[in-house]
Amino acid sequence: MATQEAVIVTKNLTKRYGAITAVQDLNLEIREGEIFGLLGPNGAGKTTTILMLLGLTEPTSGQALVKGLDATRHPLEVKRIVGYLPDNVGFYDDLTARENLLYTAGLNQIPPAEAEKRVALCLEQVGLGNEANRKVKEFSRGMRQRLGIADVMVKDPDVIILDEPTLGIDPEGVRELLSLIVRLSREGGKTVLLSSHLLHQVQQICDRVGIFVGGRLLAVGPVALLGQQVMAGKPLEVELQAAPDDDGLMAALGSLQGVTGVERQGAYIRLRCAPGCDVRSELTPYLAGRGYTLLYLRARGYDLDDIYRQYFQGEGYNDGLA
Repeated sequence: MATQEAVIVTKNLTKRYGAITAVQDLNLEIREGEIFGLLGPNGAGKTTTILMLLGLTEPTSGQALVKGLDATRHPLEVKRIVGYLPDNVGFYDDLTARENLLYTAGLNQIPPAEAEKRVALCLEQVGLGNEANRKVKEFSRGMRQRLGIADVMVKDPDVIILDEPTLGIDPEGVRELLSLIVRLSREGGKTVLLSSHLLHQVQQICDRVGIFVGGRLLAVGPVALLGQQVMAGKPLEVELQAAPDDDGLMAALGSLQGVTGVERQGAYIRLRCAPGCDVRSELTPYLAGRGYTLLYLRARGYDLDDIYRQYFQGEGYNDGLA
């Protein structure tokens, strides 16, 4: 995957609706060929950001660039190189899948002979080749979403933007759709911006993730590094299991240098460390020397589940849009 060129760039991008700030000072770079996940709760400003990238709404201030094109000044040029799948894709239900895609091809001024080839190829790519002549009103939600991606691909865009693409789809349909998105990026060289509030799906396929809450980008990077950004400067908490799990274990853990607190939480024991202290590397030999075996160890706050709980469910965030 190419990682050098920034295909999408925002500079202090801001959008206000009266007294409400939907997006505030967004500075973001999305690289060529990567799958970037914009992860945030409903109302976080994700869709507003997408609309500004497409030139469909003007920013209050700042700039949105797609392959060097200012989306506000050159919206038509941007639309030619970007394929957009909204959260509720619309088709003509009484037309077949093939007819819907041919209509899209016509809107994009693709010659008829070329359009026929592209439509057939795109339907095959999304696994709907055998459904080409079936009316869309007979399609399930998952089939409609796959048809939506085929519709996006008809004009062979450089950039694909997907807004909550898996909403309302059954688990098997989600798996198929996520696999399709990965193939488009890896095999087709497409840059993909995926907006979602479903952390596990984002975690499965995205190269990098941006945590977006209340119109602000709180952290951005590979999932493995996001926890370090979010938890920077906060005392480390460690969750563990060890055997035998007896009162002596609690006492031993409480005596470990750098540990300021020990408590039980369900099947786990939670340690609170002094600021700047990380006891994880010491735990295995420390416990082994006292007759205990470490079975499970995790730094709380350093994975996407913890980030989700902290920011999306109100454990550490009380500002901005709900």
